[in-house]
Amino acid sequence: MKESFLHYLWQYQLFNKSHLLTKANEPVLVQKAGFHNHNSGPDFLEARIQIGKQLWAGSVEIHLKSSDWYVHNHETDSSYDNVILHVVWEDDMPVFRNNNTIVSTLELKGLVPKQIWNNYQNLFQKSKRWIACENVIGDVNEFSWNNWLERLYIERLERKSKEIEKLLADSVNDWEAVLFQLLTKNFGLKVNGAAFISLAKSTDFSIIRKERTQGINLEALLMGQAGLLEKTIDDIYYTELQQIYRYQQHKYKVATTTSKVQFFRLRPPNFPTIRIAQLANLFTKKENLFHEVMAINDVNDLYDLLQAQASSYWNTHYVFGKESKKSIKRTTKSFIDLLLLNTLIPLRFAYQKHIGKQDSEALFNLVQQIKPEKNSIVKKYAALGITANNAMDSQALLTLKNSYCKPQRCLECAVGLAVLKG
Repeated sequence: MKESFLHYLWQYQLFNKSHLLTKANEPVLVQKAGFHNHNSGPDFLEARIQIGKQLWAGSVEIHLKSSDWYVHNHETDSSYDNVILHVVWEDDMPVFRNNNTIVSTLELKGLVPKQIWNNYQNLFQKSKRWIACENVIGDVNEFSWNNWLERLYIERLERKSKEIEKLLADSVNDWEAVLFQLLTKNFGLKVNGAAFISLAKSTDFSIIRKERTQGINLEALLMGQAGLLEKTIDDIYYTELQQIYRYQQHKYKVATTTSKVQFFRLRPPNFPTIRIAQLANLFTKKENLFHEVMAINDVNDLYDLLQAQASSYWNTHYVFGKESKKSIKRTTKSFIDLLLLNTLIPLRFAYQKHIGKQDSEALFNLVQQIKPEKNSIVKKYAALGITANNAMDSQALLTLKNSYCKPQRCLECAVGLAVLKG
């Protein structure tokens, strides 16, 4: 049994409350269960409970066994002196506060309705199921399910916004610089994401602003910073970029990043050379990209805004010095979708939060205009009858699997709670 199950029982008062008695045979009447404390200290705060003839206001601590009080050293912690009731599954010994007064104990074993107990056991039984609730997840009503997906998506944005807040602090509140760093990272995709953001951080954005007036200058700077101009190659364009970058190194005192980009196991359109050339094109043609991104609410307008094309040299190259069949290297719609999901929408969420003007409905409307992602997790849920209709759904399902199903946080999940209630 997990202690979180007892938290769930207490929070929703899902046990037989008629003739409740402490282990000392004192009548118990719960007027207010308190609110769940997810920080340090007692599990529920500001409870109101009548024990015997005395009405108490204070905290409730929950354990599987009474003796866990001593395992966790609560007897020496003054923050537990205001615990008015110790709720346990099994009372195996009396417990005392720091001031040596005894804590009233309520044992829940024998008070839980059979249906809830059976549902809990079925949910957490050991098996090879992909997720604990896969046999019943489709039974959750549509209204509850949609609300849960929205909460999961906001939770995902909240997590990403913390990363953005750190970048903002490091860039002294320069939102354009933060956008550049995030876009650079996501132009690198999974394979080169770390190397690309290292590249972005190695170059002060004031330098980017100066060099983006000419596309070839910005391309030379980014290629050089990525360590792609260090060889001797018999190629006119490569030599030109190399000469420009050497001048920039002297002028700005910049050094190449120590994180090397990778070509291995990448499709040619995702080669770092192509993505850097496209990134340079995007920031050359857009001087106030951040403000434009914040103002647009139609996904088709964002597709147009983020359309970037590598310089003409790359029409016949994927790497320096080696010609290939001619093809124009533009950012595709599917690639822009990744930029929207991983950069622009989280950035908009963080910016709205920063200025105190959050508009969740507008964000939902925007992300729901994007097609759902295709990955193994989304496919697995589809096999269980849970279909992602748009990108918000697929992003929420990723959070559900990784943050709730995998660590078995079923008792904090709307699906798990619905299953337990039956």
